[in-house]
Amino acid sequence: MRTLAVEVPSRSGEAVDVSGWVHRIRSLGGITFVLIRDRSGVVQVVYEGDVDFTLESVVTVRGSVEANEKAPGGFEVRAAETTLLAVAASDLPIPVNQPLDGVGIDALLDHRIVSLRNIKVRHIFELQATVVQAFAEFLRSQGFTEIKSSKLIGTGTEGGTGLFTVDYFGDQVFLAQSPQFYKQAMVASGMERVFEVGAAYRAEKHDTPRHLNEYVSLDVEMGFIESESDLMDLEVEILQHLFAAVNGKHGDILAEFEARVPTGDQVAATPRISHDRAKEIIKERTGARAFEINPEGERVLCEWADEEHGVEAVFVYGFPRKKRPFYTYPEGLKTRSFDLLFRGLEITTGGQRINEYPMLLEALPKFGLTEAGLGDYPTIFKYGCPPHGGFAIGLERITQKILGLQNVKEASLFPRDRKRVRP
Repeated sequence: MRTLAVEVPSRSGEAVDVSGWVHRIRSLGGITFVLIRDRSGVVQVVYEGDVDFTLESVVTVRGSVEANEKAPGGFEVRAAETTLLAVAASDLPIPVNQPLDGVGIDALLDHRIVSLRNIKVRHIFELQATVVQAFAEFLRSQGFTEIKSSKLIGTGTEGGTGLFTVDYFGDQVFLAQSPQFYKQAMVASGMERVFEVGAAYRAEKHDTPRHLNEYVSLDVEMGFIESESDLMDLEVEILQHLFAAVNGKHGDILAEFEARVPTGDQVAATPRISHDRAKEIIKERTGARAFEINPEGERVLCEWADEEHGVEAVFVYGFPRKKRPFYTYPEGLKTRSFDLLFRGLEITTGGQRINEYPMLLEALPKFGLTEAGLGDYPTIFKYGCPPHGGFAIGLERITQKILGLQNVKEASLFPRDRKRVRP
């Protein structure tokens, strides 16, 4: 039976079979030390003489476990028999077994199949998996049901801009910007509380360290709310659970990236300020009048929150109606909507939705829309829909900010931007 690298220290004096990738080879005076890497870590294997396999070749080694304080975990395997399962070519395009600090983002992504083998790179996605797990785990505990909605839509519920078109048997359809339509339909169905983890698409010609054209969205929708405050309360609880899970399971990865996550008390202390107040703070701290909250303004607001409230996060609510989709619940010229900024970046947009059919019809012409142009969407409200709202957290963005990555593309397994559709 195969023994994982992490299990080797508990098998002292025993014969084991370890399998994995050849991570490093070091020859010293007739003895060769080989590090074998598997999903759990690395184990040192000792050979008499030289070896004839290359880095990244896949092997199974049979041998005995011996103590060695200099080996990873304090134990190593003295090789008796090696089976070569797959030979790796010797022309690795980028290093797998050493830090990638000097490798540019384009090289990392051009050779993504290989760069994902680097342990530190792989750790990004191990931590990210825990983010998804904790998000879903908490919502299920609160009576939410997970849904999976179609990513092909006939109309754009976000207003029709920034959509990728798809030829669908001769008809034009679109890639979904969000599961908005379906989340609201399921709330109205009587399910009341739903969430989804799925891909979303934005046909926006950005080329920045903070944008992707395909990303993973952690979506929530909840019925019978009173205002957007209920949604902000829920997100605080989600993030408290999520950060605690990351800290508890991946303290080693956080240390590797010299990163940390906020405590539960810090998340609870996240200030909530109006859009107008946010612009005032930006002006007070920069001297420049803010007509809208741009990336620099997001950084300024998070710095303010850290200094004044001890947390690098801030909720901004009450956005102008013209800055929000047509379905956002209006309050005069403002809306019951919010963003959550975290460490200088917007990671969440959400708010209460219009749930009354007459109010929806009244809103449409103000956005240049018609009921017929929205297809089945108005049906949700025509036949009764409770007060409700929701939000979405960008998975890659929250991963980027947890680990302090320079570019959001580092937090995407196979990123898609305006220039990249491979691998």
